Amino acid sequence: MSKELDYLSGRLLAGRLSRRDFLGRAAALGVSAAFANSLLASAAQAQTPVRGGFLKAGLQGGESTNSLDPALNLSQVTFNFGKLWGEFLVRLTPTNDLEYLIAEEINPSSDGKTWTLKVRDGIEFHNGKTVTAEDVAATIERHADENSKSGAYGILGNITGIKAEGKEVIFTLKDPDADFPYLMADYHLPIQPNGGKDDPNAGISAGPYKVSVNQPGVRHGGERFANYWRGDKAGHADQVEIIVINDATARLSALQGGQVHMINRVEPKVVDLVKRVPGVSIENAAGKGFYPFNMFCDTAPFDNNDLRMALKLAMDREQLLQTVLFGYGSVGNDSPINGAYPLFAEDVEQRVYNPEKAAEFYKKSGHSGSILLRTSDVAFPGAVDAAQLYQQSAAKAGITIEIKREPGDGYWSEVWNKQPFALSYWGGRATQDQMYSTGYASNADWNDTRFKRPEFDAMLLTARSELDEAKRKSIYRDMAVMMRDEGGLIVPFFNEHIDAVATDKVGGYVKTPIGEQMDGYALAECWLNA
Repeated sequence: MSKELDYLSGRLLAGRLSRRDFLGRAAALGVSAAFANSLLASAAQAQTPVRGGFLKAGLQGGESTNSLDPALNLSQVTFNFGKLWGEFLVRLTPTNDLEYLIAEEINPSSDGKTWTLKVRDGIEFHNGKTVTAEDVAATIERHADENSKSGAYGILGNITGIKAEGKEVIFTLKDPDADFPYLMADYHLPIQPNGGKDDPNAGISAGPYKVSVNQPGVRHGGERFANYWRGDKAGHADQVEIIVINDATARLSALQGGQVHMINRVEPKVVDLVKRVPGVSIENAAGKGFYPFNMFCDTAPFDNNDLRMALKLAMDREQLLQTVLFGYGSVGNDSPINGAYPLFAEDVEQRVYNPEKAAEFYKKSGHSGSILLRTSDVAFPGAVDAAQLYQQSAAKAGITIEIKREPGDGYWSEVWNKQPFALSYWGGRATQDQMYSTGYASNADWNDTRFKRPEFDAMLLTARSELDEAKRKSIYRDMAVMMRDEGGLIVPFFNEHIDAVATDKVGGYVKTPIGEQMDGYALAECWLNA
């Protein structure tokens, strides 16, 4: 119960829970109003934001090829830096609700095909220009253009019209979409002057920090934006900096040595050791993220579904979960959806390791010779070990896996979504529709398994416009089964994201299941204690 109260008070102090709701939830836990108020008072005293200082994070997931263009964000460093300088229409809360930012409200027509977004007054870009409905419209237009190569392109394909009128932006959809406002929380969509059409790499938006340093693969920094409209909620430090540290040991050493105040991607195998470090806390949370093995369904030999099935059955998921993640996660079932999503189908049979059946499918496929699998330390914590364990379990089915260890710099630009069999990672999305539309619809730019099935696309569109939840859940179940049995996705496990924070120096960190580093907002919303 203590942990639940800590979590609730943290959300309250971060502005994501009202005092009334806090007291109500505390009462539901059996806590008296007097005691809850005393907890709140002491927590507030300890968690009052402090202005000033230089707050730093050491993060894995940066490359020399990174760009400031948010359309091209694909790894942790650009994702986190984008939350510092970028401001969004909405954001996702730890309870999967929407918090409205630049968008003051988003309302549908009765048929769900027209959505009207009202732009909040008085928000300023870093260049001094006021954010307008035209800027919002232009931003979504740019990302909805296939030539932008935006990671958000797949979720915006249902939009047929965008029109700015006064303070409003009117979106016309081809098909009804009850989840439309959630799409606007995608991390590729910070609002830029004229949508970024003039210079998408300028790094100008309306976030709490202005870009001051941009050295891809090395470091990225920001200075507090004096006119940030939510200055009481974010932008507490004078300066913030992300130092790219792709090596896990070096990252931890930087935290212990005081060079940085927080790090991401703590390897599960060292969590217990880190817990013993004075002044440092482990901040882990389960969510929707997963670590996949991706096969291109349109590239030999993976265009043979018998071979894909053999490779899925040749994986010992329980062994990988315990050996690689040390239990900090849950077993996957070759679908990108787990129980953290609404309308998840609990009755889909869990795939288990079966080397005998894998051997049968392998023989049926007619394939012979080794199969090349690419991995890297930056794919996910323990990715190299995971590949080696998979190599061993596949060998028991008569399948020879050849492992190629790729360098970290360039992995996301030259290997992921470019090579036919490679390890990767995915963060979750707000809804099932958004997850499928981003990575598995035929026209998605980030379709990293080349799974292109008209039947799947049709089900996705049908589910999007279906308002009956029972029917929608049934459609999502069919989609999960199709992907599980015919797709190019092998999901051994869903991971917990594990950060480490120097909590003797840093205040304001709030755990969230949405993503690591407070879903990218840690540097923006934490502060250095006086």
